[in-house]
Amino acid sequence: MAPTPWQLLEKYFDGQPEALDIVYRHSRKVADKALAIARSSGLSLDLPFIEEAALLHDIGVCRVDAPKLKCFGAAPYICHGVIGREILEAEGFPRHAMVCERHIGVGLTASDVEIQKLPLPFREMSPECACERVVAMADLFFSKRPGELEREKSLKQVRNELAVFGSQKVTIFESWLEQFGVR
Repeated sequence: MAPTPWQLLEKYFDGQPEALDIVYRHSRKVADKALAIARSSGLSLDLPFIEEAALLHDIGVCRVDAPKLKCFGAAPYICHGVIGREILEAEGFPRHAMVCERHIGVGLTASDVEIQKLPLPFREMSPECACERVVAMADLFFSKRPGELEREKSLKQVRNELAVFGSQKVTIFESWLEQFGVR
């Protein structure tokens, strides 16, 4: 029998109870938001997959250096998506793995990696299917910062945060809002 998302998170955050609590609480909020978006979209989407993928989207945080999240790994935070992909592929969850890699912001392009000199593989890492986009979009509404785990950001706040990375990122977000009927 395949492990549950909770069992996988427990396995990879072993010895990091505070980090596990932060990531799980954040991921539960993301999962609930993703399910709400998917259900109200009118589209026929794989709800069990969306929930599992949302719960696992930040599993790679277990190996990054993010002291505020009580994580003391070796990798930079930006690498958590790629690390999550590696973990979930090794665990036999290839679809979930792609959500991990592709959920950063509205996705990272090879050009983003090159221009920003990110310590990531030079490849496209943007959501490709509706399920991946739903999880990535839901993630934008929630922070993992201490004291902000329960607070949902407004559409304006999400737009403003994305605008820092260029108007094209806001345009992608707007297209997702349209696709899923989010107002």
